[in-house]
Amino acid sequence: MRRKVKLALLGLLAVGYIGAGINHFVSPDFYVHIMPPYIPWHLAMVWISGVAEIVLGVGVLFPKTRQVSGWLILAMLAVFMTVHVHMLTAPEGTYDAPRWALWARLPMQAVLAAWAWWATRTDPEDAIA
Repeated sequence: MRRKVKLALLGLLAVGYIGAGINHFVSPDFYVHIMPPYIPWHLAMVWISGVAEIVLGVGVLFPKTRQVSGWLILAMLAVFMTVHVHMLTAPEGTYDAPRWALWARLPMQAVLAAWAWWATRTDPEDAIA
């Protein structure tokens, strides 16, 4: 049962990151708008992060790239934290999101990180081939 749950959560993780990455190309203006001003080349960074999400989402599906993809997702989430903090510290009304939603994103990053770590770690008891 545990193996099936892990497989389902791994698939959901992959679909989530692949979908999020694709969205960077479908709606780039949304991501450009939330980029902190101290990050250069906003559109290029949106495209790069979109490619990274797609590649890492696919990477978690394969045993040979799963663990490194998981670690890189953790690194990517840490980098994305700069955007979340920037949005939270921006003047009220800068972004079309209520303050509570911006605050809620911070602990959600920890949940996403724990999910990526758990789903991609090597564990002999529930290894997914």
